[in-house]
Amino acid sequence: MNLAELAAFLRSRRDRVRPSDVGLPTGPRRRVPGLRREEVAQLAGLSADYYTELERGGDVQPSAQVLAALARALRLGGDERDHLFHLADRPVPTVARGSNAHAQPALLGLLDRLTTTPAQIITDLHETLVQNELAAALVGRAPTRRGAAGSFVHRWFTDPGSRTVYPTEDHQQHSRAFVADLRAVAARRGRDTEVAGMVADLRRRSEEFAALWDIHDVALRRTDHKRIVHPTLGVVEVDCHTLFSEDGRQRLLWFSAPPGTEGAAQLELLSVIGTQDMTADDETTPAC
Repeated sequence: MNLAELAAFLRSRRDRVRPSDVGLPTGPRRRVPGLRREEVAQLAGLSADYYTELERGGDVQPSAQVLAALARALRLGGDERDHLFHLADRPVPTVARGSNAHAQPALLGLLDRLTTTPAQIITDLHETLVQNELAAALVGRAPTRRGAAGSFVHRWFTDPGSRTVYPTEDHQQHSRAFVADLRAVAARRGRDTEVAGMVADLRRRSEEFAALWDIHDVALRRTDHKRIVHPTLGVVEVDCHTLFSEDGRQRLLWFSAPPGTEGAAQLELLSVIGTQDMTADDETTPAC
């Protein structure tokens, strides 16, 4: 592990990120052009002392999870993230490559500003890339796996347990919406082997998917009114909004409810409950 180079690289990337890029105030007393050490630590979910030791070249051994969190906090591109893993003498995750491996910086900047509403970034194949704490509290922690195993659409049609997040009477509606959305994504991507492989696998494993696919409905999933089954709050009615990235490969989702409704009250309570009462595992996490 090259501790000196790792420290220098972290300092250089921290200096490059402006507070406004991550939704932080830029007051007149700020002494540095980029982020403070404690701000990077907060964004990455680390203690300020731990991150300070990293930047000082101290004898610390950051895990792959810590490195991934730092890459998100510092808005590293794909090559920069790989470099960070190399400096820390950690294997570069296979998901670190490819257009959907990282949440795009523009969407991350918006996600950082959504501190009072559940929000997350997903790929066009419904793999959750990053989520805030309120989203984790509402729908569960995101899966760590990528590819088909990480796609909620794929799990929806291959794992009955994934459907418990929605009331049974709503399942047919979600099935139709997922398939119509996937067909639109397939058309957008053109001759894409990833989508083609997922469609072929789902047609083989799910009669329901095959029947819906043959209907040829097409509709990107933009805004939904949905009911989410929460283990403590019961059924929570929310509106799910979607903002697409410029290339259409990623989506920022956020959940809201009209003021004065039961759903709004439940979301307010969610910020108090947090994730402490979540019993659903990451295999049931929906991506809207």
